[in-house]
Amino acid sequence: MSIDREEDAAIQRVTEQLTISFLDRHTPAEVEAAVAEARSSFNDVPIRTHIPVLVDRKARRILAGG
Repeated sequence: MSIDREEDAAIQRVTEQLTISFLDRHTPAEVEAAVAEARSSFNDVPIRTHIPVLVDRKARRILAGG
C-alpha cells in the first residue's frame, strides 16, 4: 500500500472516530469538514508519518470550538 493510500485510510479512521465522539454535537458532515480543514493545513508538510495524529488533534480543537 502506498503512503498516500495509508494516510487516506488513517484519515478515514480518524473521521469515523470523531464522528462517533462528536455525535451529540456535530453532524457527520461537520466532522468531515473539520477533518478536511485540519488536513489541508498540513498540505505543505513533506514528512507525512504523523499527519493523521496531527489532523485528529486539530479537528478535535475545531469541533470543540477552539
